[in-house]
Amino acid sequence: MKLLLKLSKEAIRYRGLYVIAILSTLMLTVINLAAPKVLSEMTGIVSRGVDGAGMSRIRNLTVILVILYLGRVLFRFLNNYLAHKAAWYLVGDLRTRTYDKLERMHIGYFHDKQTGDLMSRIVNDTRDFELLYAHMIPETITNVVTFLGVLIVLLTINVKLALITCSPIPLIFLSGIIFSKKVRPYFKASQAKMGELNGKLQDNLSGLQEIQSFGREEYETERVNEKNFEHIRAMLKALKISGIFHPSVEFISSIGTILVVSCGGYLAWKEGLLVEDVVAFLLYLGLFYAPITGLANLLESMQQSLAGAERVMAVLEAPCEIQDAPGAKPLENVKGSIAFDHVSFSYETGGVILDDISFTCAPGKMLALVGPTGVGKTTMTKLISRFYEPTSGRILVDGQDIRKVTIESLRQNISPVLQDTFLFNGTIAENIGYAAPEAGMDAIIEAAKAANIHKDIMNMPDGYDTLVGERGLRLSGGQKQRVAISRAILRKSPIIVLDEATASVDVETERQIQEAINNISGSRTIIAIAHRLSTIRNADMILVIENGHIVEQGTHEELVALGGTYARMSRIQG
Repeated sequence: MKLLLKLSKEAIRYRGLYVIAILSTLMLTVINLAAPKVLSEMTGIVSRGVDGAGMSRIRNLTVILVILYLGRVLFRFLNNYLAHKAAWYLVGDLRTRTYDKLERMHIGYFHDKQTGDLMSRIVNDTRDFELLYAHMIPETITNVVTFLGVLIVLLTINVKLALITCSPIPLIFLSGIIFSKKVRPYFKASQAKMGELNGKLQDNLSGLQEIQSFGREEYETERVNEKNFEHIRAMLKALKISGIFHPSVEFISSIGTILVVSCGGYLAWKEGLLVEDVVAFLLYLGLFYAPITGLANLLESMQQSLAGAERVMAVLEAPCEIQDAPGAKPLENVKGSIAFDHVSFSYETGGVILDDISFTCAPGKMLALVGPTGVGKTTMTKLISRFYEPTSGRILVDGQDIRKVTIESLRQNISPVLQDTFLFNGTIAENIGYAAPEAGMDAIIEAAKAANIHKDIMNMPDGYDTLVGERGLRLSGGQKQRVAISRAILRKSPIIVLDEATASVDVETERQIQEAINNISGSRTIIAIAHRLSTIRNADMILVIENGHIVEQGTHEELVALGGTYARMSRIQG
């Protein structure tokens, strides 16, 4: 019930459509209840013998029946269409909200999540809301109202027979409660397995080149097949329980029908129950048990939908650990100074990554971070953008604690160029202009020239309209890096982060990227992570990180003269 109440709050914005749909449902119920009564009266007229007055009455009743059936067409259309319209709009809203929530979650949230599973929650699990709101809830209302209406009519016809008709109902409700408790965990497991299957497919399609390169096609096909049938087996467990439940409900309902027929005949014999009343009872009998059987069928779909709804609500209700503090103000007129004040950081899984880090970088200067892999260099840059929060200490931009400014304004002033550059499946111009949608083509070209990529672009068949392919696969590594640098330059952020920008390029491309970096040096604060020391020789300050600590700091010349870790790294690289 708690989950249904939460879902009702999501659907309330479409209450107008639902009100009309529900009223249409009630009118349908009234029509369904009235039609057998009209037929019963016509049967009574025929059974007593038809005369002129009887024929006139039959004609009138026939017109009433036609009107009722036409009304049923109208109200069924309004019920079906408006309920579906409201439900699909709700699905669309929930998909957008779920995606938006994921888009704003802190990076740590995704450490133990599969992309495919999250996609399954956005696309597949939200789709179950359509079943819930367009089918199950309206049909449940229809069935309940129909059941109560028929029960009242049956009680007016013959109380004894009506009570006999109701005798199987407690058994049906008891079986429904047992079914609900047993089947929903299996549906939930089935949807979780579907998420795992989507995750595996997403991984494999992204890594298709590696699969083919290492000849692992059969192995990966087997793993996909395994995930596929794990989902199928989980679904079949749920359907096995359903396969027992539905025939049981039909059997219990049929017992009620047998009781009504046999007892109705007895009452007609002993107590003089009228023929038209017996006919009416038999006509209403189908309407009486149909809602119960319908509710039993809906119960299965509802459990499946609620299992999906739980997975969607788990995302929507997940706490966002990194968000604006109360009273946070925009970061404005940023010059670009950065300071770490006794900053420490460790992941939730344990292990200290950074321990008591302190330094200051003046505006317009280049700060380089060097050291072995895994010592926390990239983590330091992510802390500056508040993708993570320090375990202790403060990070200051222009003297302001970044936890006291809005996240949006902070990130607007920082542009990243990552080692694994991500480009969207669009044109080069669209990718460069992504960070500054308002920029014109002239500004995009100027940024490309500053990043030393303009000549490469002009040598391509379609120039700036060249499609880069998914993740930029049609460009070389160096070209992707320089497109990313163009994107950062175009944004005109006072702080630029270069995370291993030259790690996987050849010497000539490294020279071109270095020239691009030199073009922006002095005008922006640059934080550069590098294993190739040649790219950071001109840095204003170099921090050497080991085991989460700053072990050396200074310029290239000062650190070489010191003869420590940096000097050793410099000698190794020649």
